[in-house]
Parts: sequence; C-alpha cells; structure tokens
Amino acid sequence: MRIDPKTLIGEATEYDKKRSVERKQVKSWLKSVSAFANSFGGTLIWGITNDDEVVGLENAESDAEFISETIKTKIDSIPKVNLRFHMEDDKKLLLLDVYAGKETPYYYVGEGNMTAYIRLGNESVPADNITLKRLVLQGTNRSYDSLVSNYKFKNMAFTKLRSVCKHNTGKDFEDSDYESWGIIDEERNLTNAGALLADESPIRHSRVFCTRWNGLDKAAGLIDAIDDEEYSGGLVNLLQDSMSFVSRNTKKAWKKTGNGRIEMPDYPDTAVLEGIVNALIHRDYLELGSEVHIDMFDDRMEIYSPGGMLDGRKVQDLDLRNVSSRRRNPIIADIFNRLKYMDRRGSGFKKILDSYEFQEHYTEEMKPEFRSSNSEFWLILRNLNYNLDKIGNDLSAQIANNKMPIKNADKRVPIKTGQQLEKILQCLSEQEECSCKDICVLLDVKERRARQLLQILKEQGKIEIIGANRTRRYRLIKR
Repeated sequence: MRIDPKTLIGEATEYDKKRSVERKQVKSWLKSVSAFANSFGGTLIWGITNDDEVVGLENAESDAEFISETIKTKIDSIPKVNLRFHMEDDKKLLLLDVYAGKETPYYYVGEGNMTAYIRLGNESVPADNITLKRLVLQGTNRSYDSLVSNYKFKNMAFTKLRSVCKHNTGKDFEDSDYESWGIIDEERNLTNAGALLADESPIRHSRVFCTRWNGLDKAAGLIDAIDDEEYSGGLVNLLQDSMSFVSRNTKKAWKKTGNGRIEMPDYPDTAVLEGIVNALIHRDYLELGSEVHIDMFDDRMEIYSPGGMLDGRKVQDLDLRNVSSRRRNPIIADIFNRLKYMDRRGSGFKKILDSYEFQEHYTEEMKPEFRSSNSEFWLILRNLNYNLDKIGNDLSAQIANNKMPIKNADKRVPIKTGQQLEKILQCLSEQEECSCKDICVLLDVKERRARQLLQILKEQGKIEIIGANRTRRYRLIKR
C-alpha cells in the first residue's frame, strides 16, 4: 500500500522517509534531526520507502527506544522531539517530530567531529561558516546588529540620522539616544548597528548597486545601461539615494477627472519604499561580497538582498498577508521604525500588495512577486504603465510614419508629440549631432519642452548623450 507522507504529518512540514531504523548507520538519519532542529522543524518517518510504500517496522517499540537513546548521546544540545506510533493498513510506523530549536546550533557528534546540519531543499547538508555563525548568534539570542563592532564611536558622525530624526518626528536626537537606540552599548562601544548607520559607514559591503537597464533584460546591446550608481554610506543615506535613483528613472502619469486628477505612477511610492527598506534592514550582513541590488527594466524593477527568510522557509510558499514578523536585525528595524520609515508590526508585504491593488491600471498579472532561497531574497515590482507606454510608442511611430490616420490616434498619445519626435530624429540623421538649443529652434518650442522630447527619445533608446552641462549634445544611436 502506498500513502502520501503529508497525510501523516500535515501539508507544511518537512520530512524524511526511512524504510527501517539503520542502527549501524545512525548518521543517515541523525543529520536530519540536526537539520530540522537548526531550521524550522520537521518529521522523520520510519517504515515507509522512498516510493511511499508502507512496509512497517517489525519491532517498532525497540526501535523507538534505540532512537531516543541515540539522540541523547549523538546530538548536542538535545532538541525537543516527539516520538509517536502510527498504524497504517495493520502496519506500524514510527514518526519523530523534531521542533525548531532555540539553542542552536544542534550538532551531530560522531566520527570524532561535531557537525551542524541545515536543510537545503529536501536534503540535510553541513552548515557553512556563515550559516554556523548565524546559528550561534541565534542560539545566544543575539543578532548581528547588536554585536560590538571593530570601530570606534568617537570616530563616527551621525548628522544624517540626527537631521532625519528631526524632520520625520519633530524631535531632536539626544546624546542619550545613542545608547537607548542601540547604536552604542552601556560601555559606549559602537555596535554593528551604529557602524551601519554612521554617515560614512565603514562596513563596505552594505553598499547598494542601482542600474536602469536598457530594455527587458541585462543582455548586451548598443547601450547596456541607461543609468547606474553605486551608493555607499550609512543606511539612511542608502535609502534616500536609492529612492532618488528610482524617482529619476520613473515617470508619473496622470489623468483629469471631474474632481481633480488621478495619479498613475510607474511604481507606487509605498511599494518602492517598503521594498528598499526591507532589503536594507532584513539583509544578512554576515554575507560578505554581496550587496543590495536594484535593477530597473522597461517592464519591472527587481530588488535583491542577501539573506533568505530568517526561519529558512521560502516566501513563495507562504500566505503573504499573514507572514509573522521575524527580524534578522532588530535594532536596525527598531531605528527605522523610530524614524517612521517602517511599521513595527511587520506589515511590509501587505503594504506592497495593497499599494498595487489601489492603482488605476492594476491587474492580477501586475501583482508584486516575492521569491527567496536559503541565502537570497527578491522582490519584483511590475511597471504599471509599461503596456500603456508600449501602446503609446507604437502609436507615435505609426503617426510619424503616416501609417495611421491622425483622426484615429489614441487620445492618450498627443499627435503633436509624435510629429515633434520624428522631426528630431530626422534632424539627427542629417546633422549627426545637435544641442537642446538647436531643437528649440527646429521646433519653435521652449527649452523645457525640448528637454522633455529628448528625454523621451533617450528612454526609448533612440538617442545618446555626449558631454555634460553646457557642452551636452545628442546623437542618433545607429543600430
């Protein structure tokens, strides 16, 4: 008889199946005990094959006693477990429920070594050095941001933190707040949280890389990236700089209504803010050589941060509106809450989802996507205006090329704009380069309008900029 193991242990539980209790190869199942205790728990089932065939155990009571004694002598510390019997088709199974432990790491002791295991997919594998450090911190009920750093408090400045505190809360940041906020400890040693929040943060891998790619992917072309920046400094600076980068690479459309107008941004401000804040405060700062990345494409924005969900679960498997709040860096999270950048209740996922659903052109296909692995986290935000922009660009091209009667053009695309863009492209094809003033003369428009038109062509990847400020000129991209 075959049976689905999930019917025995519940839908959301990790499990391992064993045909019998291997008394001479206890490591084969004790490593799963270690891994379950070091992560989010799980169940071992004896008496079932890999093909889910129930074979049962001949002497389940004796096996149960052996399992209990072996765990006590071979696992350090002893995790909380529950050993139970289960009858299936007159065959007796043994189920060992292993609960997520609070005294991590839990080691398998054997062959002269102590090894801590974790779950990777459906396997139990040895924890690497970074994961082991994380388990040690977790077991001592401490976090990375609470540890004393290698830097001196007297060498750090916190002017940005002070100014944002005053601006966002209306209250002055007092000297006593350094300790109460967790920036220094009671002996005035600078914590890692303090080092990350200093104006010139000495923790280099806290950087943020921002890129506005040309098109829908990172494939090389005539122009790989339209805009890119590498930001360093304190976390407040990183947040503000990242928000500014996104702002300058997005548009906010609007339309008139009887009572005013409706804003139609590419991305809701709330979703962008929550996404970047989550990336900064929940990232794993034990991961060296990896930074937060914000990659913007024509149709989406991807925010990447090192470090998966704190409890090891995959976010794509969870109910996003009911995810319990667990903070990898509680001091930093608390400070961002004090600065009114986030909610203490951990409702970031829900805010991102709600901010999209309230938008004018939202559809289910535009729903934000959350993905994670053991060591990485991604948030994908869809450009709400991408399809509208695509329609508009196609119509402008049809109008400019006389392939569509002007009277049939979509009202969302000003006919004059399409004609003006075509004139600029024609001019550039003949003169190779021109300035903004040249465009003003060509179209008989003001400088502001000329810059708007040139920006449209730049975003479409049709022209490129040469020089800067007064010497800035524009040139056609030859494909």
